Amino acid sequence: MTEALVGLLAMLVLALVRIPIALSMGIVGIVGYAYMRDWTWGAAFATAQTKIYETGRNYTLSVVPLFILMGNFVTRAGMSQELFRCAYSFIGHLRGGLAMATIVACGGFGAICGSSIATAATFAKVAYPSMKKYGYSDALATGAIAAGGTLGILIPPSTIMVIYGIMTGTNIGKLFAAGILPGVLAVSLLCLAVQYVTWRDPKAGPRGERLSWRERFATLDGVVWFAALAVALLAAVQFEALEGDDAAILGAFAVFALSLIYKGVTSVIALFTLVMGGIYGGVFTATEGAGVGATGALVFALARRALDWKALYEALVESARTTSMLFLILIGALMFAEFVNITTMPNDLTAFVTKFQVHPVLVVAAIMAIYVILGTAMEELSMILLTVPVFFPLIVHLGLDPVWFGVLIVVVVEIGLISPPVGMNLFVLSTLLPQVPTRTVFRGVLPFFTMDCVRLAILIAVPSISLYLPSLMK
Repeated sequence: MTEALVGLLAMLVLALVRIPIALSMGIVGIVGYAYMRDWTWGAAFATAQTKIYETGRNYTLSVVPLFILMGNFVTRAGMSQELFRCAYSFIGHLRGGLAMATIVACGGFGAICGSSIATAATFAKVAYPSMKKYGYSDALATGAIAAGGTLGILIPPSTIMVIYGIMTGTNIGKLFAAGILPGVLAVSLLCLAVQYVTWRDPKAGPRGERLSWRERFATLDGVVWFAALAVALLAAVQFEALEGDDAAILGAFAVFALSLIYKGVTSVIALFTLVMGGIYGGVFTATEGAGVGATGALVFALARRALDWKALYEALVESARTTSMLFLILIGALMFAEFVNITTMPNDLTAFVTKFQVHPVLVVAAIMAIYVILGTAMEELSMILLTVPVFFPLIVHLGLDPVWFGVLIVVVVEIGLISPPVGMNLFVLSTLLPQVPTRTVFRGVLPFFTMDCVRLAILIAVPSISLYLPSLMK
């Protein structure tokens, strides 16, 4: 165990002297592996070579660039504006309604984007001007955007879930299904935080304009046809008039065709239903679903004439750049994990818990507390990649469901994204909204940070919230 702790400390020191985290993990992993094998450098470099090769050719990992590409396409297609307009039309007239509409729209955008930072950056441009127009306080406006942005990695598709699933061998489709109900819970609790802030200070979130029901339903133009299509296909499969795969193919073509006619928020609903419905129903795998989603997002962007050759090139380059960064960090983490696995740390932790007969839920609560503390000082993805190899064997030993633990991991990452002083979403807002003082952003996010901690406690106490939908999957 001492070797692993020394390796972790060495990695942190390298990161503090501004060596990229991927290289820090890779260097410590190679040197540590060689040390554990009596300084056999050949074995260490051979292991590193194997990790690089296996990561590069891993078919399952192709889901990462495809979902990233899907997110880039939907961002350029302007779907965020449509989501915000729809949410605002229904709840914008309430006290704090614009902030709640931002959170709801972030949840919808996260369902087709998968990136927390991209979601926060998008709604900083879409929602903040509207909130300032109606006199919202900077603290509430930035807090709602930062907290709502975190929903991008919980509501599937989620890059963090994909990486966790690959590292631990957990079914990615079940992880995606497990994130839906906790995502709904997250939206509800974050809206409750908005209500708390406006209850204490009504001037922080004035009421917006009340629209007629006709104007509200106009934002859902075409949803009836999408719903009718879904019901017809489900009935055809139920009465064995169509095979499930055939119905999925017909549904995909119909969704793409209808998206050329109806270009509102219903396209977002249709794309999410197409991808997650196919994965959830066992029609295709998560990787195939990512391909369908990326194709659908491309069709939607073309239908909105939002994608010329220059925009397409930029989307592809940005997707390649983000994917390369994630793969490099993942390779470094796998090397470090290989070193940790041959030390005694996993077994020592298991023996410690077994010796004192600690209840498994208390163990999970302690792990989550460690993550929350680490999230205030470390970048979230690196934190997960570093610690999962240490804690996951303990979770397996305790007989806990890895899908449930994966959801908890993502929730902790969400908390880290809005944890001062290194929360990435906070820095994104500080960069995009330079007129708002950083201390105001930090102060505004505190009610949402508290509500996220409450959500984490609920999910720990009631695992069935995360596990109900995966239990129904084929």
